[in-house]
Amino acid sequence: MSIWNRRKAIDTASGDAAHALKKTLSWYHLVALGVGAIVGTGIYTLTGVGAGLAGPGVMLSFLVAGAVCACAALCYAELSTLIPASGSAYTYSYVAMGEPVAWFVGWSLILEYTLVCAAVAVGWSAHAQGLFQMAGFPPALLAGPHQGGVVNLPAVIISMAVAGLLALGTKESATVNMVLVVIKIAALAVFVALCLPAFDASHFTPFMPQGFAAHTVAGAGPDGVKVGVMAAASLIFFAFYGFDAVSTAAEETKNPKRDLTIGIVGSMLACTLIYMLVAAVAIGASRAEVFSKSEAPLVFILETLKHPRMAQLVALAAVVALPTVILAFMYGQSRIFFVMARDGLLPPALSRVNQKTGTPVLMTLLTGVLSAVLSGWLSLKDIAELANAGTLAAFIAVGLSVIILRVRDPSRPRVFATPLWQVVAPGAILGCLYLFSSLPAKTQLYFLYAHLIGAAVYLLYGVRRSVLARA
Repeated sequence: MSIWNRRKAIDTASGDAAHALKKTLSWYHLVALGVGAIVGTGIYTLTGVGAGLAGPGVMLSFLVAGAVCACAALCYAELSTLIPASGSAYTYSYVAMGEPVAWFVGWSLILEYTLVCAAVAVGWSAHAQGLFQMAGFPPALLAGPHQGGVVNLPAVIISMAVAGLLALGTKESATVNMVLVVIKIAALAVFVALCLPAFDASHFTPFMPQGFAAHTVAGAGPDGVKVGVMAAASLIFFAFYGFDAVSTAAEETKNPKRDLTIGIVGSMLACTLIYMLVAAVAIGASRAEVFSKSEAPLVFILETLKHPRMAQLVALAAVVALPTVILAFMYGQSRIFFVMARDGLLPPALSRVNQKTGTPVLMTLLTGVLSAVLSGWLSLKDIAELANAGTLAAFIAVGLSVIILRVRDPSRPRVFATPLWQVVAPGAILGCLYLFSSLPAKTQLYFLYAHLIGAAVYLLYGVRRSVLARA
């Protein structure tokens, strides 16, 4: 069989019973998983960065980025209920476009999830280093070689701790995630409540000081810096993705045809509302050009409003928020690895499910080790945006999959049908292509190099050992 004709059938996409995952999740677990993945460092930092690029117009930036992600989320909701199998965009591409495209998408997801886990672990370490210093840890164990240390031990610890929690069982880790999500949402609610009395509508004038379209002005670096509402939107988009991790839980969901739709669309809508509310209150309490200069804008605003203890609480909530992001993405990473191994594109030992926990323990721990190595010893400054490129590639593939399956199999029942799919699916594709084009040229080049490596792995291993190659 030609590799271009290797496509999964929809009815058998979930694999065999010997490699099945335990069904333990309900819709509220999925909503919490999505919110846990999306609401992380973005809400604590990108609000200020975006405001620095667009002024009060950052409200529109959130709206534009949310609209692009909403289109992708609707496509995910249709495909996750049509093909209720683990693997997310990788599996959907396998069904719609065949094995080579599926490998490309799967490799993109691996790139995305691994780098996000590692980057967030480093971010968590930066917030938690004070605690480790109080515990007596030497500075050499609190920073990687690129910062003059030996290893970023806190990043290694949090990576392995989250992996260990996931290995214990999906329901147990999802329950812990729900508790942490409630804590960080409560902290944001406190921020809103304390800032509302200081709300000043004059802070929204002028609304778009840098205009709507992205354009370059003199700034840091020889090439200047892009500003404007759309420039901020291309950055803020990266604070939204994470809802796609919900679709990787398809095989572990008790009622996937109902719960996946609620989980994906519900978490996306909830986070869009949270982001816009927090941004509006922040701008009302402090002028954008003031708080945008702070690396922790929400904490800065509370301190300027004379709420130092509450500012410390919000900062602590940021430390709480980051492990939930690691958990959601590490969960998705391990499931992508698991499904690719089950399909024969990676060593089959990685697809073994522990009979007691109902989880792929080996794959989960391997994901934790990979994240720990990256976060403990490497600088992610120049390559972290690769995660964003991988996400955009996956979103484009999902939009294409919706269009292809609608044309090829229009009569198949769809529990959730993307409304106006002729508009929504192309909208997701075009929006993501625009955002991809706005990434730095070196990031696009690194993305190409990473996928050349992926192509070599596929040609040397997967193309011959694929389950469909032996069918």
